[in-house]
Amino acid sequence: MVYQPASGARDLLPLDVEKKRWIEDRLQQVFHRWGYHRIITSTLERMDTLMAGEAIQRQMVIQLQNGEDDELGLRPELTASIARTVVTRMANATYPQRLYYNANVFRRTWESRHNRQQEFYQAGVELLGAGGLLANAEVLLLVADCLAALGLREWHLILGEAGITRSLLSPFPANLQDKVRSAIAHLDRITIDNLPLSDKLRDRARTILDLRGPSADVLQKVSSLDLDEEQREAVNNLKSLVELLESEKKFPLILDLSLIQTIDYYTGIVFEVVNDTESQARILGRGGRYDQLLGLYHPQGENIPGIGFGLNIEDLYQVLLSTQQLPQATPTSDWLVVPERASANAFAFAYAQKLRDSTDLVRVEIDLGGRDADAIRQYARDRSIAQIAWMKADGSQKIEPLR
Repeated sequence: MVYQPASGARDLLPLDVEKKRWIEDRLQQVFHRWGYHRIITSTLERMDTLMAGEAIQRQMVIQLQNGEDDELGLRPELTASIARTVVTRMANATYPQRLYYNANVFRRTWESRHNRQQEFYQAGVELLGAGGLLANAEVLLLVADCLAALGLREWHLILGEAGITRSLLSPFPANLQDKVRSAIAHLDRITIDNLPLSDKLRDRARTILDLRGPSADVLQKVSSLDLDEEQREAVNNLKSLVELLESEKKFPLILDLSLIQTIDYYTGIVFEVVNDTESQARILGRGGRYDQLLGLYHPQGENIPGIGFGLNIEDLYQVLLSTQQLPQATPTSDWLVVPERASANAFAFAYAQKLRDSTDLVRVEIDLGGRDADAIRQYARDRSIAQIAWMKADGSQKIEPLR
């Protein structure tokens, strides 16, 4: 029998881990510079937490067998878990709270290919307790800073507004809204053309579908629609955000009011980070504003505004492979300490610890015996170890440089 990882999971070998950590370390440095603090939530959650008031489809969640009454599942994303944690465990927190995460998530998928991936790695942030223009701008500019820290230049941001899009769908019959919404989300003109809609509503659906492109054009189109006061205020807020972002000139921006996320707790801006360099666009991350999610978990039902994003580590990894920025080899040890006989063992461990206690990171291995001197030197060369310290029974050592 050949033992393999569970379907949809994969092992990360040491070099894979070094490349993954290279990405995560640079993202973490950016998060720290912006004043964000790491939070770690449970991988395992109750299903009612994970589904976030039906905003996340049950079939997306990998459920687990449990002898108790609770239905449990593996988190398909982090935002709901963080929302639950903040309102239940950080009740006396001062807002805004700036939190970041670096974790794995699990999603059930229905792709036809064999061994479809179901475990993913993400890094992202949640900015809680702040709404409005500046909070929205902070999160989007933080995305730009993250990708700049990774050396990525060929990308653009697709920006939508879930509240506006949802309100534009309100005139459609209730029994058709989900179908219209799905057709718009998938840019499916054929479905729109074949739904039992009046000519006026069909034209409206087509108009929403076409609310994508340069920001000035899209804002002009949506402003020409028959909007109520609340919708006009939302459009004006979006216009202010676009103007601020474009004044910063951090990234190309596409406005897309047909952008609808499969996770349905977003109430304001939504966005996707898209790589430009490949023939097929690769989505590097997603995010948006969710001002009613925390209220689902709050003991008194209090709504606390929130906005955040998650970046897909595997997708960043694939894009960065062609740049030669990622580590090309696992780090080598600096020293191999070899006790020449049993009476030198204690001295060897003591000397190895002295080397490890250096201010800078020093990687030190102890030779575990069973090889002659030539085999030890060959091992050290094969592993690109810089120096051998031959420990003698009196505690002295002979240093042999190998490179």
